[in-house]
Amino acid sequence: MDIFGFEITRKKDELRASEVKTAKSFVPQVDDDGTPIVAQQAGYIAGGAYGAYVDMEGGIKNEVELIRRYRETSLVPECDAAIEDIVNECITSDSADRIVTLDLRDVKLSDSIKTKMQDEFYNILSMMKFNQNSHEIFRKWYVDGRIYFHKVVDSKRTKAGLVDIRQVDPLKIKKVRNIETDKDKKEGVNVIKKVEEFYIFNDKGFDKTGTNEGTTVRIAPEAVTYTTSGLLDFNKNAVIGYLHKALKTANQLSMMEDALVIYRLSRAPERRIFYIDVGNLPKAKAEQYLADVMNKYRNKLVYNADTGEIKDDRKHMSMLEDFWLPRREGGRGTEITTLPGGQNLAEIDDVEYFKKKLYQSLNVPASRMEAENGFNMGRSSEISRDELKFNKFTNRLQKKFARVFTDLLRTQLVLKEVVSAEEFDKFKDFLQYDYTADNHFTELKEQEILRERLDALQSASEYVGKYFSQEYVRKYILRQTEEEIKEIDSQIKSEKEAGVGQDDQDGFYNSNELGDNNE
Repeated sequence: MDIFGFEITRKKDELRASEVKTAKSFVPQVDDDGTPIVAQQAGYIAGGAYGAYVDMEGGIKNEVELIRRYRETSLVPECDAAIEDIVNECITSDSADRIVTLDLRDVKLSDSIKTKMQDEFYNILSMMKFNQNSHEIFRKWYVDGRIYFHKVVDSKRTKAGLVDIRQVDPLKIKKVRNIETDKDKKEGVNVIKKVEEFYIFNDKGFDKTGTNEGTTVRIAPEAVTYTTSGLLDFNKNAVIGYLHKALKTANQLSMMEDALVIYRLSRAPERRIFYIDVGNLPKAKAEQYLADVMNKYRNKLVYNADTGEIKDDRKHMSMLEDFWLPRREGGRGTEITTLPGGQNLAEIDDVEYFKKKLYQSLNVPASRMEAENGFNMGRSSEISRDELKFNKFTNRLQKKFARVFTDLLRTQLVLKEVVSAEEFDKFKDFLQYDYTADNHFTELKEQEILRERLDALQSASEYVGKYFSQEYVRKYILRQTEEEIKEIDSQIKSEKEAGVGQDDQDGFYNSNELGDNNE
């Protein structure tokens, strides 16, 4: 198969140390993308794309079925509510600000290059339509456990950079790693000679066997952005999603709810028991007499709305109807009693247990499940430990998803020759992506933190100059950075020169009064 897309090549003298051909190993490099390793022969490429299977308790055998199971589970109302909580915490789009921004403070580059990087980053967000579709994109990545983007480039104008960024259905594409080995004559083991990575795309999608009737295309790795959840089934080396833990619990919850409905339908109504005195009649005549009495007092005429006819449906007996039982001579005669309905219909502790367990499997605080329990964001004492753990979990999700931006930005900068591929690989770990946080929560949290720091400062003020220095207080109590200290000192100096400052009476003082006090 011919390769489709584009490749970013390097000169031989610019190869990284890890790519030097003289380095030998018998173990392939392990990544967290779950890429299956296939033989070099072309006949094994398509089949090996989905050859690695995942054997779940639900009987899932391959990646296609796994993704479909994730999507079905995400439609369960409780799962959907939990997923919405997670996505809303990670992606905040209720303000006019950008949802995500690029932070280059730790990157050692010139200001002109940083400006170009910022511009290209916003171009990438525009091509992704991220500001409009951020919630849907992030949700798809979370549910599927992986996401693919095709980087569209004009082959005649590669220096113009990316033309478009299009999302690809994970059911139609798969990353494959082809390893060529050669036997080392000295050691007697197979060593890795060449590693080739590429993507396989099928327009009809892969079925459960890993093949399909559609057209299969081999795509260059540089033309696709691929990011997973980072979770692996190490037994099968397969990528799993964050919904993996919730599959079994969601099925159990659905079965418990179905059982509850069936129980209520069968036990909720009160039914009557008719004991009919048949005297000394033979069995056959007793049964006929019982049937005559039952048909006499039963009225089961059904109106058919389609035909307009009235149908006598008395010959059929439902599980919700009354019971008719014969009673021989010598008994208490004809009697009618009432069979009570279910007495414990309000007990749903088992359903609540599985619902709570489902939330726990998705790392969502169980307190959010209860409508009467509100979440107070005002003071730190009112914030539960579960909410803090949930906040850390969402921060990890944001960092893992940010790998999409890093890969797209790398391609864009290299194609436009802003930086080389080697330069980008050196500082890519210093790139930071700031997601817009909930404004109300962020404001309250910052106010609470500042209040606690000022209280600590007041307690330590009498020890400044004796046990603590001013620099120590500013760095370790007020938690001011070097840049903030310089900026604050500059602002204080400017305010003093302008005659603006703090005063006990009217809130301001002038520089002359400050000079007199210092003297």
